Amino acid sequence: MPVSTESTWFRRYRVARPRARLLCLPHAGGSASFFHSWGHALGADIEVLAARYPGRQERIAEPCVESMESLAESITHELLPYTDVPLAVFGHSMGASLAYEVGVRLEKRYGTALRGLFVSCRQAPHRVEPERHDLRGDEAVVAEVRRLGGTDPGLLTDPDLRELLLPAMRADFRVVGTYEARPVIPLGCPVVGYLGESDPDVTEGDMRAWRDATTVEFDLRTFSGGHFYLADEKESVVRDIAGRLA
Repeated sequence: MPVSTESTWFRRYRVARPRARLLCLPHAGGSASFFHSWGHALGADIEVLAARYPGRQERIAEPCVESMESLAESITHELLPYTDVPLAVFGHSMGASLAYEVGVRLEKRYGTALRGLFVSCRQAPHRVEPERHDLRGDEAVVAEVRRLGGTDPGLLTDPDLRELLLPAMRADFRVVGTYEARPVIPLGCPVVGYLGESDPDVTEGDMRAWRDATTVEFDLRTFSGGHFYLADEKESVVRDIAGRLA
C-alpha cells in the first residue's frame, strides 16, 4: 500500500478505515524511516504516522529544530487534523520525552486525551538529567551516537555521509541537553514503558517513575538488549502495542 504524506511532518501509512492511529517519534539523530517496518504491522485498522523531523531525509534542506518545546508545539499543531479517531503516541529515547510533551499539549490545551502513551528507554520528565554533548564538539556527539548504537557505523566513518548527518545529530542532542527536569503533569491515559534490560543509561527505576505521568494505568515491559533493543524486539513491541489498542 503506498505511503501518503499530506503533512511534511508525518509519513503516513494509510489504512482504509482507521479505528485508531499511532504516532511514532524517533530518537535523537533518528528519522521516520526508523519506523518504516511498523507501517502496516499493527493490523488493518490501525494507521501509523512516523514523525519527520526537519533537517533530514525529505526535509534535509530545512533548518533543524533545537528545542523540545518547539518540536512539541509544531507536532501538536500538525496532529490536530488526525484526532478524528483515537490517537496513541510511541516515542523512543528523545522521542519519549517529546511524546509526553505532545500528550500534555493535546490534553490540557485541546481537550484531546491520548488513547495511550508508549515511552521507550527514557527517564520520566521529572527524572531527566540532561548532558550537553553538543557543547563538547562533533566528536563528542559522534562518540555518544556510537556508544548507544542504533546507527550504522559506516555512516559515521564516511566523511561525506557524516557531514550530512551531523547537523541533525547536533540539533537533537541540543534538544535533549536543554530539556531539564520539570514537575510531571499526569495524563488521563494509560502509560506503558518499554526498556532494554542492558540499557547503559536508563534503569528500571527510571522507567517505573513514568507511573507518575498518568492518573490511570501504568505498565512496564522489559526486553533483552540495550538502548536499541527495538532492532531485535520490534515484533514483540508492535504486538504488545497493537494488543493494547485493540
